[in-house]
Amino acid sequence: MAENKKNAKDLGAHLVFIDESGFLLIPAVRRTWAPRGQTPVCRHHLSRKKVSIISALTVSPAYRHLGLYFQCLIEANFNNAAVADFLRQLLRHLRGFVIVIWDNGRHHRGEAIRTVLSRCRRLRLEPLPPYAPELNPDEGVWNQTRTALANGRPDDPQRLTQSVQDVLADLACSQDKLRWCFHQSALPVFVN
Repeated sequence: MAENKKNAKDLGAHLVFIDESGFLLIPAVRRTWAPRGQTPVCRHHLSRKKVSIISALTVSPAYRHLGLYFQCLIEANFNNAAVADFLRQLLRHLRGFVIVIWDNGRHHRGEAIRTVLSRCRRLRLEPLPPYAPELNPDEGVWNQTRTALANGRPDDPQRLTQSVQDVLADLACSQDKLRWCFHQSALPVFVN
């Protein structure tokens, strides 16, 4: 029996859904509770500083265990070199074949990405259809993160980065929250 499980693991591939997002120091405002007649006020510094984040929502081949990996950049955008670096780091954590499903953004193409593909035969890249973010379950990661950070007021990019990392680490520890990402997407249900 244990040998059959091992063989099933070896035959499958990790499915990985990747997406990037950005968070500004200007807080996202959501509806909240307050005493009648006392409108809540969310004060903040008017700053366009930001944190860019890339995340990978993974599905293991045999047991359908979900995982979340992420990386933050302070006041920078992800380019194809940074995405290629993230892919290399991700491949160190995942054994066996890996199928990455992502949008067709320009930072998902280029020489750095081609280099990773040529050096790692167990990696395969598959694009989502154009203009179809509803098919990427990783969008649910951003939805939950923005909801958790709503009405907050970080003072600088380092604090914002720490807040985002705390929320993502909490999300990574919850199989139920990660499953919700798949159930809210328009993908056919394949994760229970």
